[in-house]
Amino acid sequence: MRDSPIRKDIYINKMKENENKRLGLVGGQALLEGVMMKSGDDVSMAVRDESGKILTDHKKIVSLRKKYKICRIPLIRGCVNFVEMLSLSMTTLTHSMEMSGIDTDAPETKFDKWIMDKLGDRMMQVISGIGMVLGLVLGIGLFLMLPTMATKGLDSLAGGHIGPFRSVIEGVIRMAIFIAYVWAVSLMPEIRRTYEYHGAEHKSVACFERGLPLTPENAKTCTRFHPRCGTSFIFVMLLLSIIVNSFLTWDNVWIRFASKLLTIPLIVGLGFEFIMYAGRHDNLFTKIVSAPGLWMQRITTREPDEAQLAVAIAAIMGAIPEAFRDEVRTQLAETGEKLEDTEKFVPKKVSTDKKPSERFDSDRIAQGEGADDAESAENDVGGDAK
Repeated sequence: MRDSPIRKDIYINKMKENENKRLGLVGGQALLEGVMMKSGDDVSMAVRDESGKILTDHKKIVSLRKKYKICRIPLIRGCVNFVEMLSLSMTTLTHSMEMSGIDTDAPETKFDKWIMDKLGDRMMQVISGIGMVLGLVLGIGLFLMLPTMATKGLDSLAGGHIGPFRSVIEGVIRMAIFIAYVWAVSLMPEIRRTYEYHGAEHKSVACFERGLPLTPENAKTCTRFHPRCGTSFIFVMLLLSIIVNSFLTWDNVWIRFASKLLTIPLIVGLGFEFIMYAGRHDNLFTKIVSAPGLWMQRITTREPDEAQLAVAIAAIMGAIPEAFRDEVRTQLAETGEKLEDTEKFVPKKVSTDKKPSERFDSDRIAQGEGADDAESAENDVGGDAK
């Protein structure tokens, strides 16, 4: 019996060593009935379709940060990452609808036929682009314009005496709008289920980072709160906006609004650097600043069931960094457990006018097969996807 504590200490130390090596290598995002995982150039998706099967898909994306040195400069790399992740988010979200079979049985209208005739294989790209633009417009109006106008109204009611505290009041209003929005959409059954997949994504990433075998049982024991989550990133940006905007002293509401638009790249860059730092360090400073974002994840993540965890694991298996693939497979084999079977997603119509690096490759499966031919991407700032 004396040997048990020693073996336990060795096991704990090994887990900590594995965790330090794996931190920040994999990130992801919840989709419609599925999860997307990203590590380096590898983007892996797993979606449960209407029949209950897990469909997987994979593609490779080379970031601008690897192509151009200027895109790796601190602050600039955060802006580049933000745009790339926003584009990837919309693309994978739209693609997950196709994989899951949502609304595939709906009758085709004349408008649908007209769109297909005009856009053809580019339809999904156009829809994703329109969605991204509308999302940006909504975000700017809701989180920039509305707080600015509301603060201007309060200042008028107070006789112009809140000037020194204007940035703080705007920041508080902005946070209140964000919290109210996130809570309100969580009441929708579809969004609530997406939040469950968000929890599954976090738990599977935490399971990988802790060095545990990637099984639903192990993932279930892991935390659903993660410092590199997009929710935390947004909250950090809201806090940073208070500090940055405090230097904007113009009284004209339109000048203030325009100046805030111009400071967005700076805030995004600073927020990205902090999230990357917080994802790799655990100290008092990161705990204090990360606390609001982690608290918000109590709303944006829900406890997933094992079926949802199986989908998240299928996704992460296709995005495991090359240095850990053999180790992960060996760990899984040693447990004697078999992951839920997956099938490759085969689109109804595959575009041939795109480069291989720009379209999903159905020859790669999220269980890890066919991954040996991929060149390992250097994770200069790992965990890109939130």
